Amino acid sequence: MAKQLTKQTIGVAVAGTGFIGPAHVEGLRRNGIRVLGLMGSSSEKARQKAAELGIGRVYSSMEEMLADPEVDVVHLATPNHLHHPHARAALLADKHVVCEKPLAMTSEQSAELVKLAAEKRLVNAVNFNIRMYPLAQQARSMVQNGELGDIFILQGSYLQDWLLLPTDWNWRLEPDLGGTLRAVGDIGSHWLDLLTFITGLRVEEVYADFKTFHPVRKKPTKPLETYTGKLLTPEDYMDQPISTEDYATIILHYDSGVRGVLTVSQVSSGRKNRLFYEINGSKSSLAWDSERPNELWIGQRSGPNQTLMKDPSLLSPEARAVTSYPGGHNEGFPDTFKQLYAKVYNYILAGDFSQTPDFPTFEDGHYEMQLCEAIERSARENAWIKVK
Repeated sequence: MAKQLTKQTIGVAVAGTGFIGPAHVEGLRRNGIRVLGLMGSSSEKARQKAAELGIGRVYSSMEEMLADPEVDVVHLATPNHLHHPHARAALLADKHVVCEKPLAMTSEQSAELVKLAAEKRLVNAVNFNIRMYPLAQQARSMVQNGELGDIFILQGSYLQDWLLLPTDWNWRLEPDLGGTLRAVGDIGSHWLDLLTFITGLRVEEVYADFKTFHPVRKKPTKPLETYTGKLLTPEDYMDQPISTEDYATIILHYDSGVRGVLTVSQVSSGRKNRLFYEINGSKSSLAWDSERPNELWIGQRSGPNQTLMKDPSLLSPEARAVTSYPGGHNEGFPDTFKQLYAKVYNYILAGDFSQTPDFPTFEDGHYEMQLCEAIERSARENAWIKVK
């Protein structure tokens, strides 16, 4: 019989000390969840980050973390190639798991995790946090309520510039660590998940075009952290061939005849982290920009266009549920972690796992793996590819 957990007794460990691991820690603490320990790529890094964040325990390995009897939930914010083995080990150790995307390196691996989590009756989540912006929830409510009418077109982009220069480097550029799909898998997956969440539509087939603008990059011979923007001296670099995409445009055929197009880039100067979508329906349109996350554009044919500002008094019940502050008080990226983990831990603490989760699960992560594999195959074969 599983032990009864409370907010006072549940224990969490986080694997990952880079950019995203501390974001998990912050989101957990804002929900009053105890973060017991931290694991990093090295014990030294873990000790430094644990001291910085005020975390009491440092684990030298995943095995040590999973052997801690006080750890009930494991958060995986590690490089992509570790997600599947770490998630599998955590499930086998009877730990609930919250995993960064992508869930695995292949759809075969993600399918295994879906099956194992179901067999073990353990809570599982994928960190598609962008769903938790209040106006993402508002858009979903408006689509479900028929305010847009029949959906015609989904279009948009996810643009960044942190890999613009040939000297920009990160482990995501190495297929053995990040996977063979880079820009699409890293950020395009967020757009694809978000539009599926908002509309309920599934992609049936895809046609993709990729481009690598820096086929050879300058790999630093000294360590750098993600998004630091540091430059080294010329002798601190070595030439490294690149096989993953800097850019992609993907034509999407959704069910019900809906059409879509997505552009993804990590080399778009000035775009720091801009996810943009527009949904066109038979009655009205919606548009949202993650760099202006508290505004939702509503387009009309026969009346004035509107901009809905994030104000809980004007939002749907679903959107109000992920809104912490009154109108005029902006909410952003860190708040999405707080809201996602609130849903995950409320579900864990309720203890009734027969209920449908109201957060992204391993099944959502598996679908994204299937979709991304179809996109990669389309670009490789220059052909329309059906999604499994």
